[in-house]
Amino acid sequence: MMSREVLLVIGVIFHIVYLFSIFDIYFTSPIVHGMTPQKSPVAAPADRLLLIVGDGLRADKLLELDNGIARAPYLRNIIKTEGSWGVSHTRVPTESRPGHVAIIAGFYEDVSAVTTGWTMNPVNFDSVFNQSEHTWSFGSPDILPMFQHGASDPSRVDTVMYPPEYEDFSGEASHLDTWVFDHFRALFEEAKTNPELNTKLRKPKIVFFLHLLGLDTNGHGFRPHSKEYCENIAMVDKGVSEMVNLVEDFYGHDGRTSFVFTADHGMNNRGAHGDGHPDNTRTPLIAWGAGINKPMKGSKGHDEFSAEWDLSDVQRNDVLQADIAPLMSHLVGIPLPVNSVGELPLNYLDGDEYTKAQAAFANARQIAEQYKIKHDEKEEKEMFFRPFRPLSGSNDPSNYLSQIQTLIDIKDYMAAESLSKKLMSECLAGLRYFQTYDWLFLRGVITAGYVGWCAFCLEFVIRYYILSENTIKYLGQSTSKLIDGMAVLVFGFLSFMVWIQDMPTMYYAYVFFPVYFWRQVLQNKDIFAAILSSASREGWTVLIRNTIGTLLALELLVYSYFRREVLTVCFVLLATWPFFMPARMRRHYSSLLTLWSISCLCTSVFTLLPVEKGENILLVVFGGLAGISVGGFVLAKLERDNRIKRKTSILMKIQLLLNLVSIILVYSTSTSLQKRQGLPVINQLLSWTVMAFSSICPFVYRGPSNEDYLARLLMICLSFAPLMTLLSISYEMLFYVCFCSTVLLWLETERALYRDQRRSVDRPLQTSDCRAVLIFLFFICVGFFGTGNVASLSSFSLESVYRFVTIFNPFLMGVLLIAKILIPFFVASAVLGVLSISLDLSPFSLILAVMSITDVQTINFFYFVKDSGSWLEIGTTISHFCISELFIIFTIILFLLSRLLVGHLVLPKLSSMAD
Repeated sequence: MMSREVLLVIGVIFHIVYLFSIFDIYFTSPIVHGMTPQKSPVAAPADRLLLIVGDGLRADKLLELDNGIARAPYLRNIIKTEGSWGVSHTRVPTESRPGHVAIIAGFYEDVSAVTTGWTMNPVNFDSVFNQSEHTWSFGSPDILPMFQHGASDPSRVDTVMYPPEYEDFSGEASHLDTWVFDHFRALFEEAKTNPELNTKLRKPKIVFFLHLLGLDTNGHGFRPHSKEYCENIAMVDKGVSEMVNLVEDFYGHDGRTSFVFTADHGMNNRGAHGDGHPDNTRTPLIAWGAGINKPMKGSKGHDEFSAEWDLSDVQRNDVLQADIAPLMSHLVGIPLPVNSVGELPLNYLDGDEYTKAQAAFANARQIAEQYKIKHDEKEEKEMFFRPFRPLSGSNDPSNYLSQIQTLIDIKDYMAAESLSKKLMSECLAGLRYFQTYDWLFLRGVITAGYVGWCAFCLEFVIRYYILSENTIKYLGQSTSKLIDGMAVLVFGFLSFMVWIQDMPTMYYAYVFFPVYFWRQVLQNKDIFAAILSSASREGWTVLIRNTIGTLLALELLVYSYFRREVLTVCFVLLATWPFFMPARMRRHYSSLLTLWSISCLCTSVFTLLPVEKGENILLVVFGGLAGISVGGFVLAKLERDNRIKRKTSILMKIQLLLNLVSIILVYSTSTSLQKRQGLPVINQLLSWTVMAFSSICPFVYRGPSNEDYLARLLMICLSFAPLMTLLSISYEMLFYVCFCSTVLLWLETERALYRDQRRSVDRPLQTSDCRAVLIFLFFICVGFFGTGNVASLSSFSLESVYRFVTIFNPFLMGVLLIAKILIPFFVASAVLGVLSISLDLSPFSLILAVMSITDVQTINFFYFVKDSGSWLEIGTTISHFCISELFIIFTIILFLLSRLLVGHLVLPKLSSMAD
């Protein structure tokens, strides 16, 4: 027999595996191997290229006027007099690694690569740097090594990097960009006395790459509207001017240098990025120098976004971020990166029609080569191959290429250019067709897995927590063996399909889970028959009503992902719950029910507040003091009622003192950071000490088994209060106080409602228990959305972790931010464990009931995911799916952890309510 713990562990593994399915379905790797590099036969207009990337630079912040004055006068003058410009539209995720890959390699990396965006994972695909004669790169150790180690000849790429500890969010960070400019200047100074370096610098097909991280760091630390961010833009503008003059002077103004200025991603008003918000996806692109068109007069390309930039007299030429790679390759005359999906923006080129036709033709050959390889791979491996119709038969890409070459030969360059664009468009559509080729198979398998998990979990709940053992009939041995044989055959067939079609290894796991779940369900199908028979005896109306009500409640929670205000409405409805309770309940527990309604209304406010909150230390202090006051009041009441052990009382008073210390630390640290004095070492050490002691306390001291449940839960709430205070920047601690109060009042209310129905032995789950399951799910949603943005985890500002660390450390910072999110989850899970015992239920019954219905939400979000449309829509749908999956994973893990804290408690049976 399978234990409950094993079932939950299977659930965690299953949901972790299926979390990655979204990337395998919607964002498969675009890398194709075995291609021949393509380049234009026309002589390159430039010998060298200077690529400057302002990390985290928003297009509007660079180009808008500040009280009529340009923040970047040099680059604005380039736009008006020397070069071409536009907005470069990035894709999700708007992070540094994927953004730089798109710029330098010309394709959009697998979305899941964001999880390894700051690690030493070399770029194992072709890039502009890889094709260059030599590349010198300057900047951050987070970005530069990836392209050096990924080059076919690493000695071709030189990296000059500052130490990681330079990336400190506690102070102004423009010095990172000054460092880059200084070391770039030093390269040319050295060349004056180093003949070998001088010779290298004068070769054709070389690239200089300046990665400017100061903007991103200042944006995170002070936000994009800050004086620091805007002044950093002005400093970068001045530095670009100086570097351009430096290069031009070194090469004697020979007119053989091209310049490209852009950004990897933008930044939202909270100082975060990662999702598809337009502030994150709109970045500047300014190109000038050799081979680049002069400004084209006219308002073409402008919209409301650029209406107030005073640039409407100069044509705006927008591009997709991947289009920058073929542009750079053309300028210095190197082959296009073989995996590039970028389309060369011809309106940026200064050349005759022959040059543009040949450039477009090379671009078309390169993309057609990818299509051909992908087509041949699928044709060879697929069991039932279906070709891409628009490029089949007489429309084969080879026929297109022959026609384009003929048009060039007869000097019909405009037609050749047009046909090249058409071929690129068709081939990109074909690449997408083959990338989504397995969608039907995968979607079917994944859906079967989710539904199978729900049925598998529900069968477990029915068998152990609803039906009595003597009502269950089990299959005969022969039928059981038949089902086992069918399961083996189905898994074998699906595995054969995965193997013969050379699908990724993870696909074996995708097909294993639905087979395993449904095999278990079929083996115990009589359990479902028994529960339906029982429902028919009691009347179908109740079953149908509760099923429809549960589904509607789950769909309402799904809608809350799009509109947080739904949670406020739910709180208001819950506040009216006492009016529908039995009169005896209202008479005996009027104070409790009044507190419940007040607490619901207070907590409902938070899902109406803006998620784009700035730092407000007074609110943090007020929230911390509120936590001390409420905690102290409840502690005093427990002591007065003699419901708490002396040792537990002492520990709680220490926790209250630690929360007071946390408030002082928050105020002191924030004041120091605001004065640009950095993070005081003593404050940092104290913050870590307080967090470690306070958070580990309830795990070290579990208390006796007969300890009062409310005392134990209060200790858990108070133990995490100092950490919540230290991680707060605004109203989060106030939310935590209201949330804990409401959850504890929910427990007391449910206990009071059950008091007249108590039994002396464990009872089966009943229809009325659906209420507790749905309210718990509601609190889990509130735990996340109470202070966060429903669209993205990036809504949680990095300022939250500055009391612990200010030097850039994505793993540590991410762990702290996730801990902040999980604290309310943990409290709710502990309360659920106590509630199960209070209701004479098995401790695992309610959580397993939760698990059996939660994936109804996940299936919704699985089909909501988009990989086309606006980047905001794409990012939001991905985030929603990931959040719904993580909810389930975290809930299971935290419930299992909470068993360590409250699982040992032995609660006395509830006495009947007095008449």
